[in-house]
Amino acid sequence: MAQWIQMTQMLQRLPYETVSSLYPPNSFPIEVRHYIAEWIENQRWEDFSIENVELQSQAENLLDQAITILQTVALQNANVVERMKLMQMSRNMDLFRQQPLKFAVMVRDILRQERALVPRVSPYVNNPAPSQSYQMRDLVNMQDVDHLVLKVLNLQEIRKSMHQVQEELNWERQNFESLQATFQQNGLDGKSEVQKLQAHIKQLEYNVQALTTKQTHLLKECVDSLGNCQTRFIDRLKDWVWDQRKAAIGFPFDDNLNPLQTWCEQLLGMNGNLRQELMLTGEMSSDLQERLSQLLQVLIQSSFIVDKQPPQVIKTQSKFSTTVRYLLGEKVAPGKPVMVKAQIINEMQARNLGSVPGDNVGELINNSAVLEHNLATKSTCANFRNMSIKKIKRADRKGSESVTEEKFALLFTAEITITGCDTPYRIQVISQPVVVIVHGSQDNNAVATIIWDCAFSERDRIPFVVPERVPWRMMYNTLNSKFTSEVGTQHNLDQYNQHFLAQKIFDKPDYADDFSNMMVSWAQFNKEVLPGRTFTFWQWFEGVMELTKKHLKSYWSEGLIFGFIGKQHLHLILKDRPNGTFLLRFSDSEIGGITIAYVSPSENGGQKIQNIQPFSKRDLEIRGLGDRIRDIEHITYLYPEYPKRDVFGKFYTEPQLSTNTGYIPVSLQLRIEHWISLRCLKLIKHNIQPIKQFFFYSGMQVNNYNFD
Repeated sequence: MAQWIQMTQMLQRLPYETVSSLYPPNSFPIEVRHYIAEWIENQRWEDFSIENVELQSQAENLLDQAITILQTVALQNANVVERMKLMQMSRNMDLFRQQPLKFAVMVRDILRQERALVPRVSPYVNNPAPSQSYQMRDLVNMQDVDHLVLKVLNLQEIRKSMHQVQEELNWERQNFESLQATFQQNGLDGKSEVQKLQAHIKQLEYNVQALTTKQTHLLKECVDSLGNCQTRFIDRLKDWVWDQRKAAIGFPFDDNLNPLQTWCEQLLGMNGNLRQELMLTGEMSSDLQERLSQLLQVLIQSSFIVDKQPPQVIKTQSKFSTTVRYLLGEKVAPGKPVMVKAQIINEMQARNLGSVPGDNVGELINNSAVLEHNLATKSTCANFRNMSIKKIKRADRKGSESVTEEKFALLFTAEITITGCDTPYRIQVISQPVVVIVHGSQDNNAVATIIWDCAFSERDRIPFVVPERVPWRMMYNTLNSKFTSEVGTQHNLDQYNQHFLAQKIFDKPDYADDFSNMMVSWAQFNKEVLPGRTFTFWQWFEGVMELTKKHLKSYWSEGLIFGFIGKQHLHLILKDRPNGTFLLRFSDSEIGGITIAYVSPSENGGQKIQNIQPFSKRDLEIRGLGDRIRDIEHITYLYPEYPKRDVFGKFYTEPQLSTNTGYIPVSLQLRIEHWISLRCLKLIKHNIQPIKQFFFYSGMQVNNYNFD
C-alpha cells in the first residue's frame, strides 16, 4: 500500500473538487480506498478494459473480494457510526454486480490518476519500525513494571513504618515498666496513667500486627507481579528471536535490544529489592525466597542472546563472524573476565541442552571471545570475528536426505557472576540452525533448507523440527517476502504471479481455481525436479530472484516487468492487442532468464505471439535490458499501451563519442533472427537446383538443410 501512503500525504494539498472527482462518493468513496488499500495495490487492474469481456469473471471475483473485505473491516470497527457507514458503502458496491468490468476499469483509472499525482515509490527500507502490536504490548508491559516498582517502594515504606512503630513500642514498653516501678516504690496511685499507657501499647501492637499482615500480603503480591512481568519479558524476548529468524526470509525486524535490556535490568533490580525485603523480615527459608531464587536463575540464563547470527549457510574453511550479547552486562561482577566459548552441535545435541554435549561433531577455529562492555552503546558483547569450521562430522542420513538438509547450530557457553549474587551461573544459548557445506555448488540447496526452516517452523519447537507440508498461502507469502527483500523493492508479486507459481510447483497448468489451501511439500519445493526440467522449483525461483536483484531491480520496482505468467494467460491478454505490444516475463524453461513476448503479424495476415530467446545474467552484463528493448524495432508498446520510449527511455545508454585515440568507436546491438517466410520457401522450392549449386560451391553440406 505504498502508493496510498504517498497519496495520503498529498490529499491535504489537493482541492476538494479534485479529491471528490478522484474518489466518487456514490460509487468508490475515499474510505473504501483507505480501508482496503493493501488489497487494492496487490491486484493487477491494468488488464481490464470494457471491451475485454473475457475478463468478466475475473472482475466479478475481484468485486466479490472487495465487498467481503470491506464488510469484514466494518464488522471489526468498534465505532458504531463508522461501522454503519462502511456497511452502507459495501451495499453501494453491490450495484456493480451487473457490470463488474466497469468496477475494475474504475479502480484501474483511479490508480492511474494517483500515479500521475504522486512520485514513484521510495526504495525499500531495510530496517522498518516495529509493528504497532509490539509497540502497544511493550507499552503495557512497561506500565506493569512501573506498577511493580511502585509496589516495591510501598513495601519498603511499610517496612520503614514498621521499624518506627516497633521502636516506639519497645520504648513505650520500657516506659511502662519504669512507670510501674516508680509508682510501687513511692506508694502512689497511678492507675489512670498506667491504663492510658497500656492502651497506647496495645494500639502500637495492633499497628505492628496490621503492618506485618499488610507487608506479608504485599510481599507475596510483589513476587507474583515480578513473576508475571518476567514471564511477559521472556515471551517478548522469544518474539525478538522469532522475528530475527523470520528476517532471514525478508520479514521486517527491529534488532534494537536496548529497550529489552532496560526491561531486563529493571526485573533484576526488583528481584534484588524483594530478596532484600525478605532478608529483613527474617523469612530466609520461605517459599517466596525459593521462588525469587528460581526467577533470578531463569532471568540470568535467559538474558544471553545471539545478537548477530552467524551465516546460516557456512562453508568449511571459510571465515565468518557472529556476536552474542548479555543483557545484564552492567551487573556482571568486576574482576575475572568472562570468557565465552563456542562449539558446533548437531540436531540431537540441540535437543538435549543443559546436559554436557557428547561427541564433538565439528572443529571450530577461533571459538572463544571475551565478554566486553561498550560504554558508548551500553551493550556487553562477545564478538567472534574470524571463526571457521575446520571439519564437520555428519550423522547417518535418512533415506534420500542430502548433506544440505542436515542442520547444525553453534552453542555458546560462559560462566558468569552477577553483583549481589553469591554463586556463579553457567549460561548458554544456541544460534539459529546452520547448514554446513564444503563446496559452493551446494549453496543453493542449503539456502532452501534454511528458508523452509525459518519460514515454517513453530516458535517454541523442538530443535529443529519442521513440517513436511505447508499450505500454499504460507509458501507464497514466504516467496513474496524473500523476493522483495532480496531484490530490495516494495513492488510485491501480484495475484497473477502467485497463481502461475502455484501452477508451476503443483504441475497444474490448466488449474484455474484457488490454490491457497493446497498443501505443498518440501519435496515439491526443492527435492523433485520440475516436469520436463533438470532443476527444482526453488533453484528456478532463486535464479529469477538473483537476475532481478543484479540487473532488473529498477524495471521491477517501477512495474515494467509482468514477471511470472503462464503461456495460456499470456496469449489471453495479448491476443487482441495491436502488433508490437509486448511484455517482459521470466523464463519458464531456463534458470535466471527474462524474455520478451510480443504480438507480431502471422503469414496468413493474422497475429501470433512471439517469445524472444531469454536474456541471462551474462547477456545483461554485456548489454542492458533497456538498450536491448530499444534495439528491437518489432516491439513498440509495453502492455497494455505504453510507448516503449516513454517508459524505458531513461534506461537507454547514449552511444560513445569519438575519442582522440585514433580508433573508431564500436557498439553492440541486438538483432532478432526470423524464420524464412512461406513465400520465400516457395521461391526456394522452385529454384532448388541453383541454390543447391550455391551451397556446393560454398563448401556447405546440402544434407544439413531440408529443401522439401
